[in-house]
Amino acid sequence: MSQPVDNAVSAVRTYIEQHRGAFLDDLAEWLRIPSVSAQPDHAPDVRRSADWLAAKLKETGFPTAEVWQTPGAPAVYAEWPSADPGAPTVLVYGHHDVQPAAREDGWDSEPFEPVVRDNRLYARGAADDKGQVFFHTLGVRAHLATTGRTTPAVHLKLLIEGEEESGSPHFRALVEQHADRLAADIVIVSDTGMWSEDTPTVCTGMRGLAECEIRLYGPGQDIHSGSFGGAVPNPATAVARLVAALHDEHARVAVPGFYDGVVELTDRERELFAELPFDESQWLRTARSRGTWGEAGYSTLERVWARPTAEVNGIGGGYQGPGSKTIVPSSAMVKLSFRLVAGQDPEHVAEAVRDWVPGQLPDGIRHEIVFSPATRPCLTPLDHPALRSVVRAMGRAFDAPVRFTREGGSGPAADLQDVLGAPVLFLGISVPSDGWHAPNEKVELDLLLKGVETSAHLWGDLAEHWRHAP
Repeated sequence: MSQPVDNAVSAVRTYIEQHRGAFLDDLAEWLRIPSVSAQPDHAPDVRRSADWLAAKLKETGFPTAEVWQTPGAPAVYAEWPSADPGAPTVLVYGHHDVQPAAREDGWDSEPFEPVVRDNRLYARGAADDKGQVFFHTLGVRAHLATTGRTTPAVHLKLLIEGEEESGSPHFRALVEQHADRLAADIVIVSDTGMWSEDTPTVCTGMRGLAECEIRLYGPGQDIHSGSFGGAVPNPATAVARLVAALHDEHARVAVPGFYDGVVELTDRERELFAELPFDESQWLRTARSRGTWGEAGYSTLERVWARPTAEVNGIGGGYQGPGSKTIVPSSAMVKLSFRLVAGQDPEHVAEAVRDWVPGQLPDGIRHEIVFSPATRPCLTPLDHPALRSVVRAMGRAFDAPVRFTREGGSGPAADLQDVLGAPVLFLGISVPSDGWHAPNEKVELDLLLKGVETSAHLWGDLAEHWRHAP
């Protein structure tokens, strides 16, 4: 007979407290490895980080833990089958590479020498993402110890990437290469966060991303604006008009077909967003902005989380030096990015942009458009049974109602969704003050251990309440 819920929660907390010290010592050891994937000099450190994690996962109990090579940095794969052949299969995603960091960037201590101050662990990677990966190791041990199991209640797999901070250039190919071994009913992404320390939340979606650079060409060289200006097309003027035409008077993207397929917010989702304690003035201070702007009819959170966007990331053309140079420039350029939401196809958006641009240009202007590899959006329906398990597990850990957010940014999780055909769910405990990518990155130790608790409760809940339909 299983324990009552209160006893089960107490047992998990007791086990975690008993093993807290060793867990944090191990995490600190991992954080000392400067696994900066963006800097070639640290390539041996990224490999050392992967080797360290694979060895630690075997020590945790995973019968399979391997380092997978890519043309870039290595990933780590681990698997721990359940004794129950009918159990759902869960794949946990995270990454072990980190952003560059140096003391002179503004750190109060050495970024790769972890220190604890005021119950916070400071180090590069403490929150993004080594801490959030590592809480699953103690979580699965607590799950086993408090249930008397010798294997997890689910078929548990981990894929920990080594190039996320460098744009995941080889990740999709890696997933496609190993799709059979990575097959799962659901994917849990532990590379995200919560609303705040006292408002536990579950993220239900991330936007996709399509990026392009558009170059416009006019005269074969810069020419005199007195002799030729007003009589030949100016590519700098053309690029300005192109940018001005990107949005209509309601701040909607004016590219025909851009909104095709967009999954609209439901009334319930809008209600849930509105329940969050959002302070727009504080948000503006964080954004260093003097005002909000965006698509009419939507709140700030709805614009950031659930609506697609088009942004000008850079624009240039003509003379940029001191003083004046009276020319008609020969070329101009603009870099655009499009954040995409569920239902949008990046390839369709790219084709729509390619079709739209020529109509905005005058005769005599030649153009080129180059799109970078895209990231697809992902969204978990609020009524998905696996999402309800995540919410229940987090609710037991935090002893508080769990609310819902989305993520305005983009990540490689959608590649897992696309290739494996599995829904993506998010489980993260980081808070905005953790300072991802910034000096003095930290993780709140109390929240980190709540992540351990959530992980410990999640596997049994999934096994009990959900079986993937064949």
